[in-house]
Amino acid sequence: MHIVFFGDQHLDSLGGAQVSMRLQREFLERAGHTVTVVAPRMHGPRAAAPSTRPAGNVDLPSMPITTDREYSMSWPGRATDRFLDRAMTHRPPVDIVHVQADFWGAYIGHRYAARHGIPVVHTMHNRVDVGIAAVTPLHRPVLAVLNLWRRAALRGIGAPVSGTDGWAFLRGLAAGASAVTAPSTHFARRLEEHDVFTPVDVIWNGIDDEVRDATLAAAPAEREPGRPRFVWLGRMSPEKRLLPFLEAFVASGADAELEIIGGGAQRAAAEKIVAGRPHVRFSGRLTYPQTLARIAAADALVQTSIGFETQGMTPFEAATLGTPSVVCDPDIAAELGGGLWAVAESSAAPGSREQEAQRIAALARTLRDAAADIAAGVAPTPVPAVVEGFRQSSRTAAMVEVYDRVLATAR
Repeated sequence: MHIVFFGDQHLDSLGGAQVSMRLQREFLERAGHTVTVVAPRMHGPRAAAPSTRPAGNVDLPSMPITTDREYSMSWPGRATDRFLDRAMTHRPPVDIVHVQADFWGAYIGHRYAARHGIPVVHTMHNRVDVGIAAVTPLHRPVLAVLNLWRRAALRGIGAPVSGTDGWAFLRGLAAGASAVTAPSTHFARRLEEHDVFTPVDVIWNGIDDEVRDATLAAAPAEREPGRPRFVWLGRMSPEKRLLPFLEAFVASGADAELEIIGGGAQRAAAEKIVAGRPHVRFSGRLTYPQTLARIAAADALVQTSIGFETQGMTPFEAATLGTPSVVCDPDIAAELGGGLWAVAESSAAPGSREQEAQRIAALARTLRDAAADIAAGVAPTPVPAVVEGFRQSSRTAAMVEVYDRVLATAR
C-alpha cells in the first residue's frame, strides 16, 4: 500500500516524533510498502545537507519559526493545497493518510485526505495543553486561538467541535480520522476519557532492531569500572525540565558522572548551573546510533519531564538496551512496569514554587539512591516484555494491522 505521512516538521530535523517517523518509514518500506512524507521544507545550515529520503519527501513551501532555523511551518491554505496536489501527481495512488502532526501538518494532512476521499489514521504525539503551558503563561488564550485556527482550517471536515482548551483542539483533529493511535497506554486512556476518540489504539514508538542489536554487540560484556554514569538526553527546553534536573544533580552531591546529549535554547543556562564540575559534560547533538551507544554505556538514564510526554521514548530505548532509568513522570514509570528508580511525587499545590522545590529535592534523593545502588552492583533490571515489545518491527506490524482494518471498513 501507499501511505502518506504528514508531519509538523521535516524528518531531517531534531525531535522524538521525527525519529519515530523515520523508523516507521524505514520498516514499512522494508515490508514492501511505499511511504511519502509531507512536511515543511527546512531552512538554515542543516537544510543544505543531503536529505535521508529525497525521492520519498514532499517538502512544502515554509517559513522558519525558530532563531536557529531548525524548525519551520507551512501555512495550511489553498496555495499549499495546490502545491501538494501537483507534487502528489508524480506519486502512486494513495491508500492511507497517516497524520502524525499536531498543528499545520495535521491541518494540511486532513485537508488533503478530505479532498481526495482517503481514510485517515491519526497518531497523537503531543499533549498540547501541557506543552503550551510549559512555555508560556498565556497558554489559555494561545489554546483559544489555536482552536479558532483549527476550526477555520478544517471547516467542513468531520463533525464540528467547539471548545477552547487542549482537549477540544485534539477532538477537532480526530474528528476527520478513521482511527487514532497513541504511543502509550496512559495517553490513550486520557484521550478516551476526554472524548477525543474511542477506542484509541496503543502502539509504542520503537527502536531500530538492527541498530539495537549492533549497539548491544559492541557494548562491553561487563560494566566498566568507575563512578556511576548517568545520561540525560533531549531538547533543552522548559517542558523537558533540564535545569531543575541539574539543580537536583548538584544538590544530590552524588559522586557520579553525567553526560548531557542534545541541544536547545536552555543550553547556556544549563552549563552555568554545573560550571566547574569536572564530571559533567555536554556532548551536543549526536546521531541516532551514537545516542543509543551512549545510553547502552551508561548505568542509568534520567527522565525528567512530568505530565508532558505522551510516551517518553528515552526510558524505553534505555530499557531495550538493558539500562535502567531514573523516572520523574509517574505515568511513564507505570508504563515501564519496573527496571527503574521512581522519583516521589510532590504533595504541594500544582504549579507552586513549593511543588518545584519538592520535586527537585525528591529527584536529588533518588539520584543519590541510584548512584549508591549502581556502586553496590544492585541496580534494577528492565522488564523483559518492554525489551521485546519496543522493537520497531513489532510496532510496524501492529500499525499495518490498523491500516488494514481502516481500509477494510472504508471499502
